[in-house]
Amino acid sequence: MSSSDLKRKQKTKKTNTKPVQINPNWSLLQQKLKSDSHGNKGNTRKSFSNDSPDNTSSILGKRKERPDSEVDVPKIDPLTPVNDDSSLTDEVAMDCEMVGVSQGTKSALGRVTLVNKWGNVLYDEFVRPVERVVDFRTHISGIRPRDLRKAKDFCVAQTKVAELIKGKILVGHALHNDLKALLLTHPKQDIRDTAEYQPFLKGKPRKSLKHLTSEILGADIQNGEHCPIDDARAAMMLYQKHRKEWEKNVKDQTRMWLKQKKRKPKKKVKQGNASTNDSPLV
Repeated sequence: MSSSDLKRKQKTKKTNTKPVQINPNWSLLQQKLKSDSHGNKGNTRKSFSNDSPDNTSSILGKRKERPDSEVDVPKIDPLTPVNDDSSLTDEVAMDCEMVGVSQGTKSALGRVTLVNKWGNVLYDEFVRPVERVVDFRTHISGIRPRDLRKAKDFCVAQTKVAELIKGKILVGHALHNDLKALLLTHPKQDIRDTAEYQPFLKGKPRKSLKHLTSEILGADIQNGEHCPIDDARAAMMLYQKHRKEWEKNVKDQTRMWLKQKKRKPKKKVKQGNASTNDSPLV
């Protein structure tokens, strides 16, 4: 076969070749896929960026943030001592818890606590009253029968407390009740009673220690059974917070009392009693 015949045969074969027929459904599907891909190209990233926060968190598994009120922030107790120095200081705070004796209406010492000016405990003991206890007043005092089985005798506790407060500034709330239960006295000029300090009262006859502690210190005490350690610390902190003004107030009152005493005229002795040896009253 000549080369001219071969070329003619190949040309004839090409002209007789028929195009392959494509299923019309498949053709439509391909066109739809192409149009979708071109239309969404470059928008995929944008669609993710425009998602709402809820969708983003659900897709990425982002942890849901809690509101500020639910964040666990440790609270600092303002009554906690700033150090562990338990030495005897010039200022001592005292608080006592009472139990009921006699018919239950008479109060007797059941526990006594003293802290120094930093709030560290100097003395904290349960005390066995001389009379039989008929009401432990546990809901307030926190004292139970088992607490008094190995408690200190009243005389022992009384002697120890007297030694600790001698010559000291005694701080507390309604201290006359505590001193009465201990059968002790203390110089009036050395008593700093938060129940009687006028700037705390603001026109009211008296405020509770719980109220003063919450209002001035922002601390919460006496929820249920009382803790004499917390109560003594609260009284001491109230005093320390206002110590400068308090001491100035005491000095001013003392100075005024001395002036009034000097100005007080002497009473004249009646002529009928002139022959007696009685000295004139001052």
